Amino acid sequence: MRVSELFFSIQGEGTRAGRPCAFVRFTGCDLRCSWCDTAYAFHGGEERSRADLVAALQAWPTRLVCLTGGEPTLQPDLPELCRDLLALGFEVTLETHGQRPTEALPPEVVRILDVKPPGSGEETRDFAYLAGLRPHDEVKFVVASEADFRWSAEVIRRHALEGRAALLFSPVSGTVTARALTEWLLASGLQARLSLQLHKLVWGQDARGV
Repeated sequence: MRVSELFFSIQGEGTRAGRPCAFVRFTGCDLRCSWCDTAYAFHGGEERSRADLVAALQAWPTRLVCLTGGEPTLQPDLPELCRDLLALGFEVTLETHGQRPTEALPPEVVRILDVKPPGSGEETRDFAYLAGLRPHDEVKFVVASEADFRWSAEVIRRHALEGRAALLFSPVSGTVTARALTEWLLASGLQARLSLQLHKLVWGQDARGV
């Protein structure tokens, strides 16, 4: 499996924000979002075996793991790695852009699925993957403008996403303020939550390995 980074930090986003978490950032992505903050993971990295990754993750004082990227579903052995970790008692979360199949993953895996608004440059057009949401999954919208927020709100309502999974809204850093996004969210009446990147608040905008 091709890995860009392996590190121990706090989970900075989503419903587990603030918890100690072990991260595997895989190399490679088949999208090019305009606001991507991990473009360094598009290329490079090193080959690591599943057994090597599991051993490294077990060495840290947490049983919460986040598989991210890049795009982790590009790794053929991802389902097997998830099974290995689940068998050892890990709580496994997966951050994915949502445009690739995830059916091969064990059902216990928490899928954090992006929906890409127009401002990303990779607008989601096929929403079929949202039909398979499970209650422990999360759906994330990263918005670069009020227009992106309104587009996202329409997607949520059209596909009746409220109550089916946690809905997360994150602002594009340096483009949308947390206050503006909070005001849009409150005015919308949506049953969703603001998700800020706590790791950037702690270590700075450009820190890696945290």
